[in-house]
Amino acid sequence: MTPDDLSAFRRARLLLVLAAAGEPVDAERLGVYEFLAGQPLLLARADDDPDRTALRLAGFDDRTVAYASPAQRYVTAQLSLGRDLAALVNRGLIAVTVAGRVKYALTEEGTGMAGRFTAMYAQSYITAVRIVVRRLRRLSGRKLRENLRQCLLPVPVKDVP
Repeated sequence: MTPDDLSAFRRARLLLVLAAAGEPVDAERLGVYEFLAGQPLLLARADDDPDRTALRLAGFDDRTVAYASPAQRYVTAQLSLGRDLAALVNRGLIAVTVAGRVKYALTEEGTGMAGRFTAMYAQSYITAVRIVVRRLRRLSGRKLRENLRQCLLPVPVKDVP
């Protein structure tokens, strides 16, 4: 079992994403942000990417062993997104707004809860969320999906000495 298998872990991450976004976010964009913040080196792949150092210092490592491809991990994450959002709405931690699309935003109680996460992982995750949101916020839905597709492609294996 991985932390991603635990509903409380996934829901806490969604609260942190919404806190960092600072504005209502639709489910598709929220799912992309949440997934890439958990694996931000998929977005900052190039060795000369300016965000890569900050992510590495936050504890993210692209040498981590994973037993599924990024695409498989993304699809698996999306399977629980609707359930997790419904649970957070039910608990009064996020609110639903409709303005063209259904969007989610933190309630006052959700903001308070997100602010109480103090674990080192939460701090690292917040660093990643801020980078992901900054890089993807202004993309249209089509561009966001194109960017995600690029992130989900297999990472080229570097020559091993």
